[in-house]
Amino acid sequence: MNQTGRAVSVADVTRQLAEAKPPGGGAREFAFTHDDFDRIARLIHQHAGISLSPIKFDMVYSRLARRLRATGDTSFADYIRRLERNDRAEWETFVNSLTTNLTSFFREAHHFDLLKQHLTRLGKPNARIWCSAASTGEEPYSIAITCCELYGSMSPPVEIIATDIDTSVLAHGQAGVYGEERIEKMAPELVRKYFVRDAAGRTGEVRVRPELQRLIRFSRVNLLEPNWPVRGPLEAIFCRNVMIYFDKPTQYGILKRFVPLLRPDGLMFAGHSESFSHAVDLFRNHGKTVYGRADATR
Repeated sequence: MNQTGRAVSVADVTRQLAEAKPPGGGAREFAFTHDDFDRIARLIHQHAGISLSPIKFDMVYSRLARRLRATGDTSFADYIRRLERNDRAEWETFVNSLTTNLTSFFREAHHFDLLKQHLTRLGKPNARIWCSAASTGEEPYSIAITCCELYGSMSPPVEIIATDIDTSVLAHGQAGVYGEERIEKMAPELVRKYFVRDAAGRTGEVRVRPELQRLIRFSRVNLLEPNWPVRGPLEAIFCRNVMIYFDKPTQYGILKRFVPLLRPDGLMFAGHSESFSHAVDLFRNHGKTVYGRADATR
């Protein structure tokens, strides 16, 4: 029983403890209630389609507490009101703060082999490929390297559109500079061919060759916005490991807009944990998380 005589459930106690202190004990710098979390979850879902489950409570607190310090807001309620007043500069940082970016060169490597086979089957056309969740650039550069290897040229007839909602990671990708640990698992011959090390060998960084950078156009795209600066027809769309952050209706809406951009025999590449069984009228699973248009003859 609490002081009012109302029975207190285990869920009530768990909620109170979560709001009172972070993992590892100690008081939070800012009070953060589940009502605050719910309001933030609604805002990020409305703006970016991202669905935040309650297990993200501590992650949201830790990432946005930095924003309260930076803005001078003394409570999450004040910070949320700032967003609701449509502080455009803070909205961009808010979305960047809650976007998870996990990537690597040639992640899910079988997709790049399948891309080679796909373009070869099409007769190696002047290919246009959209990487719709480019993050810090490793994925679009992996696509570019794949195309260079396939066409046997550092200037293949390929256009790669690399987009993301997070402007900070896009800037990283456009710069094309990475720590050497990011390329440790790449074949040495590919590293020699497509990256340049510091002349003195002291910085621990490598830079993507300019020829590779010229194949890619980086730009910000929110997949929930009504107008995308991307035009078809596209030979391939990479949309990997981003749909897991959207609920099923949001996924379906995005997939429906992909269909007319993709040429009838084009392919969409998804993440290994993503499944679109709720959209079989739009895309047919070809195996290995590769999808083709459901209306295509194959």
